Amino acid sequence: MATINWRDYIVSDPDVLGGKPILKGTRLSVEFVLDLLAAGWDRAAIKENYPNLTEDRILAVLAYAAETFREERFYLLPPTRTPA
Repeated sequence: MATINWRDYIVSDPDVLGGKPILKGTRLSVEFVLDLLAAGWDRAAIKENYPNLTEDRILAVLAYAAETFREERFYLLPPTRTPA
């Protein structure tokens, strides 16, 4: 499975959005694009509203997120009780 090289599209600059990962040449963060996708926006709607978010850039965001999760360690926390 060939994936896009997200490093060609995503950078982190401490002077832009506090160093959050952003798409090169924009002030659009990876987090923002993921939030749009999580809110149910399809790629066509994203590209219509943000024309500089090309298909490759959206795929780069997803590849970045996938790689980040592959490198993370996850620890199960005990369930919390909600007040009655």
